Amino acid sequence: MELNVINIKGKLTGRKIKLNKNIFEIEPNDHAIYLDVKSYLANQRQGTHKSKQRSEIKGSTRKIKKQKGTGTARAGSIKNPLFKGGGRIFGPSPRDYSQKVNKKVKRLARKSALSIKAKQKSIIIIEDFIMDKPKTKDYLKILLALGVADKKSLLVLGELNKNVYLSSRNLKNSKVVINSELNTYGISNANNLLISEGAITELESLLNR
Repeated sequence: MELNVINIKGKLTGRKIKLNKNIFEIEPNDHAIYLDVKSYLANQRQGTHKSKQRSEIKGSTRKIKKQKGTGTARAGSIKNPLFKGGGRIFGPSPRDYSQKVNKKVKRLARKSALSIKAKQKSIIIIEDFIMDKPKTKDYLKILLALGVADKKSLLVLGELNKNVYLSSRNLKNSKVVINSELNTYGISNANNLLISEGAITELESLLNR
């Protein structure tokens, strides 16, 4: 598969990039995508939720009323979960939600997601560019020229460009990552995948192991 290289003004540069068919033209594995996305979302959870159990409530341990003769149910402690201010029954406690996915499955999932985007013709190869200073307005002009300003877009760079990253950070539907940060969820969640010309070789090297 060959794609035209487009500059930041949305014009053709006359150059073409040939994409590796072992990465961008494989038969997508939906289950691998599912496993990787599920793992990614699970790993985003902090797991710091906590409520106090009965044993953790501060209060007197005396028996609050006599056992019999009150006409009501027995009650032995003010910490009883049935009372206001008592401990919570089966409340949440801190836990680790992270899930492990094998490297080969992760790689297959990313290849599958990229192949789906390529089949949908949602991949745009953009000429390498730099920004002298971080300015959201200038970055938005680039997205408008490429016709993706009103859609979710993910820009993949070959190396970190702080000004480009800062310029995109304030836009809700736009995200900038480098090759090593690219994940299956990010690819699948974006309507359009923008890949810088200089990022293609390293991206193919990372995924073609």
